[in-house]
Amino acid sequence: MNRLKRILVALGFCTAAVATAGEFTSLSVTEFATAIKNDSVVVVDVRTPSEYKSGYIKGAQNIDMKSADFQTEAAKLDKKKKIAVYCRSGKRSKVAANAMADMGYQVIELNSGILGWQNASMPVEK
Repeated sequence: MNRLKRILVALGFCTAAVATAGEFTSLSVTEFATAIKNDSVVVVDVRTPSEYKSGYIKGAQNIDMKSADFQTEAAKLDKKKKIAVYCRSGKRSKVAANAMADMGYQVIELNSGILGWQNASMPVEK
């Protein structure tokens, strides 16, 4: 019976580890705006460079999710900091957030993208 307990406990830990892989939190514009005010948050725009140049959230760095070197560039981010990801509409950022969470980052994502950000009259830089 003791051996069975150890196996069940071990399986429980394995299940917990699998359950957290790739998890991230999607936030509304208001929640995202509040979260990125924290200095321990790195804001990442995962759109293409031309999309980024058309307007981005202040302080955001551009790491193009469609680029072949996305994983390499994302791996350069500080794992001690939370990563706040956004794209145009929220589709690419969910894929990027999942990939970054799989890489070991704690990730939040703007669920409506920069379109939702702008529709809420939030500021963008150019």
